[in-house]
Amino acid sequence: TLHADGVKLATNVRGVYLGAEELDALMAFLDERKAVAIIHLCRPEPVSREVMRQTPLAMQEFLSETTRAVCNMIARNVPARYPGIRFVVPHCGAYLPLAIPRMKSLTPVMQNNGLVGEIDYDACLRSFWFDLAGAHSPQTIRELLTITTPDRLVFGSDFPYAAPAVLTASLERMKSYLDSESDLKPYKDMILKENALALFGIAPLTKKEATQMDNLFVRIAEIEVHPEWLEKYLEAARTVGAESVAKEPGVVCIFPMQQRENPCVIRIVEIYRDEAAYKAHLATPHFRAYKDGTPHMIKSLSLVPMQPLDAEGMKLIFKKEGNQ
Repeated sequence: TLHADGVKLATNVRGVYLGAEELDALMAFLDERKAVAIIHLCRPEPVSREVMRQTPLAMQEFLSETTRAVCNMIARNVPARYPGIRFVVPHCGAYLPLAIPRMKSLTPVMQNNGLVGEIDYDACLRSFWFDLAGAHSPQTIRELLTITTPDRLVFGSDFPYAAPAVLTASLERMKSYLDSESDLKPYKDMILKENALALFGIAPLTKKEATQMDNLFVRIAEIEVHPEWLEKYLEAARTVGAESVAKEPGVVCIFPMQQRENPCVIRIVEIYRDEAAYKAHLATPHFRAYKDGTPHMIKSLSLVPMQPLDAEGMKLIFKKEGNQ
């Protein structure tokens, strides 16, 4: 119904941790829908707050919290039993590169004491992606690669929990060491883009699509209309927009809008396949009719060229037959 890209799961809710039997119905629901489940930590419960007085939660307890929740899921074989769920583990996997080998070595003891059943570690680990938000480093990535594979690492910003300037600097630092560390360099594009596209089932742009996105001609028309002509102008704007998109393969979008507070202020988002498509649009009969019939209705007009920031996002938003 909501067309959500995924869901967020807290590590615990009032002391009920991921992996608990009470959550099996939820896991079955998410498994049926092939959900992406992004795990995020919260304050550990129940833990004496006196234990957490000396150090900030972000330094130790959040890492312990993530490790606890993920190991709890593994202990009940949850990822293996619900393989349709793709779990994203936060903050470079926390202590998991240390905890999982130790957990494996203790599994026979836990089984002998009736604490756990059979655990399919390989199947469980295949269900995890690891975001690289927080204190990432080449060493951290190498440690993660002892429990996962390069196609399971994704960039994570941790926005809005850190200031934008800090996040930007963190991203630039990551790009720098992914360029300079010879063993990690082959994974740069995977970490920064390709793995996330695969996680969410988004096909990467083909060379043809990338060229088309680079050539997009985008502008915003900023218009103020005389009040007495408003209804006539709106009718003309709707007509030219609808006819242009329907009749011209090179017109991706013509989307007129008006301000709620001041309906005489109009904004039209215009997106064309390329500049040639825009020039062809100017010569069409429906545009000429609009152009010739509305000047006396318009109080002011400004045409503002724009530059798309996200070619992948444009591909997802606008899909037009013959123009994809």
